[in-house]
Amino acid sequence: MVLEIKKYPTPPSVQYATDVRVFDQNIFSLIDNLKDTINANNLDGLAAFQVGSYYNVILIKNEDSTFLELINPRLISTNGKITTTEKTVYFPNLSAEIQRHDKISIVYQDREGAQHSLQAEGALSVLLQRKIDYTFGSTFLPKLSKEEKARFEKKLEFGADVAISEVCPTTFKRDYLTKLSNILTIIIAAIFVASLFVSEVEMLSSLWKTQLYFSYGVLVTNIIYFFYAQYEGKSYSSCTSCQIGNIIGTTVISLTKLTLVMILSYFFVNPL
Repeated sequence: MVLEIKKYPTPPSVQYATDVRVFDQNIFSLIDNLKDTINANNLDGLAAFQVGSYYNVILIKNEDSTFLELINPRLISTNGKITTTEKTVYFPNLSAEIQRHDKISIVYQDREGAQHSLQAEGALSVLLQRKIDYTFGSTFLPKLSKEEKARFEKKLEFGADVAISEVCPTTFKRDYLTKLSNILTIIIAAIFVASLFVSEVEMLSSLWKTQLYFSYGVLVTNIIYFFYAQYEGKSYSSCTSCQIGNIIGTTVISLTKLTLVMILSYFFVNPL
């Protein structure tokens, strides 16, 4: 019988799985139902917890379509680290990067109650760790890094497997540099306007030097903006082309305004 798999946002029916003490027909029926559910949903494994059962039972589908039945599995040793991109049926169509153990050793019982041990690495190791997480009433969320968890929560909010960092935002940190450049340019323009009412050569010379200093500030700010903006833009790979275009356009416009103001100032402010 195919069972219903619990999916987000439906909370699990139980808090955590309890060990099997009696190996009877109830357990055998649960195992058979888990097999049917795995096949019907084209899954590589399933924990009884995922279908609302409180039994500590995990099934893994082998490459030859046979099943590895693990009752009361326990993780007893780990070795090495591996970062994987994982999906789970509880969060349909969503994925997250998580750090797992590369190699593990577990002990478990079969349907006859006999004890077994198993060493696994790579993909099987990751799969077993994911399913064992469920026996403790947990998904992979608690194991995500702070940054990855924030991205995944945004995926949940928008219902799409695209991190917010890959959606073009409307504001950037680099915008502060643009504002600074504009403020400095406005100051230069204000000095130019004020110089039109000054006739003293010494005062004009002082105003011209001040404009030069501010123009250097605009130039440096734009250089910093150009390189930092590209660094920041790498976080938004889904809109790379528009990122580059906006960066170049903003820099060109800022330098063009500076150039025009300084040309006018050269002829009207510069006393030389």
